[in-house]
Amino acid sequence: MRTLYFLLLVSVTLCSCSSVKKAETAINTGNFDRAIDIAISNLASDKNAKRKQEYVVLLEDAFAKAVSEDQIVLNRLQSDPNPAVLESIYETLLNMQSRQSKIRPLLPLKIFDTGKLASFPMIDYSKQVIEARTTLSNHLLESARSSLNVANTLQARVIYDDLIYLNNINPDYKDTSQLLEKALEKGTDYIIVSLKNDTQLAIPKRLDEELLNFSTYGLNDKWTVYHNRNNDNIFYDYSLDINFRNIIISPEQVLQKELQREKQVIDGFEYELDERGNVKKDSLGDDIKKDKYSLVKATIFQSIQQKEVTIDANIIVSNRNTGQLVDRFPVSSTFIFNYIYGRVNGDKRAIDEDYLQTLNAQAIPFPTNEQMIYDAGEDLKLRIKEVLTGLKLKR
Repeated sequence: MRTLYFLLLVSVTLCSCSSVKKAETAINTGNFDRAIDIAISNLASDKNAKRKQEYVVLLEDAFAKAVSEDQIVLNRLQSDPNPAVLESIYETLLNMQSRQSKIRPLLPLKIFDTGKLASFPMIDYSKQVIEARTTLSNHLLESARSSLNVANTLQARVIYDDLIYLNNINPDYKDTSQLLEKALEKGTDYIIVSLKNDTQLAIPKRLDEELLNFSTYGLNDKWTVYHNRNNDNIFYDYSLDINFRNIIISPEQVLQKELQREKQVIDGFEYELDERGNVKKDSLGDDIKKDKYSLVKATIFQSIQQKEVTIDANIIVSNRNTGQLVDRFPVSSTFIFNYIYGRVNGDKRAIDEDYLQTLNAQAIPFPTNEQMIYDAGEDLKLRIKEVLTGLKLKR
């Protein structure tokens, strides 16, 4: 028991030393907030214990240096007339306020060597934070108002991100919501999708609808919206044509095979004999038996129904603003109907059980051409999605 207690004490001491060294390293490298977090974590329980004194001293030192450094940065930023620094001013003040909030629950902290309380001067930053937030909010709002009308698609997306940030720090501030909607609309690429059939075969109506139902592709995102029906109230940036170039359907055919199978199988048992021809006995006095094997044979009369369809198509993306071709992607899909049936003559034990389970008793009707085209179209949807997922729209 004493050994276990000693090992536990050593383990706790080593962990404590490790944390102290990490905090000291953080202070020495200027990462004061990291040192503060380490100290707070170790002081959260039993803060008045003598073994925690190192963390009190480290926390006091790290806090003083962090505040001093932030104040230097803040003074420099506040003297800069460039509005680009407004966000940094706000975030710095917010961080200074947050740092105090983390330490305040631990106070007071006593330093045993001096008998005095550790010094953590607390400043009320509330007014400064509110002023900085208001100034930043007004700047972001005015910037969005003046820029949005002349912004292109990519610029509108940047404005949108700025407004999202504004809405996070100052929810529903003035007309932020309306500007967000406008930036989202202006930053969105609208794509009108159509399907063209240049083959001699009809595309099943169900496949036509599914290929153009882009909600099932999972491609719509914040900045890209696909429509399969024209909306007169929307100006489409791009057109996407799925052009069926060729559909090849093979003739229906039945391939016949005659397969021979043979296998050694257990066919009862026989007694094991000694040199004199007597039945051997085991240690319990029972007769010793061994498996008896027989060679069994069977013939499989196998028929395979086959029919194949291949669809070749092009995905053509065009910029409707410039009339230029953005890209062209060839896609292809093949679907094979394969059905096996047949009968067995002979001993079925010669045939693997897995094969017997897949061997159907009789033929079935071949799928229609329309069904074959539809089945190939299901795979074609995956090919189209792969292309569009990697599509980079050119401007």
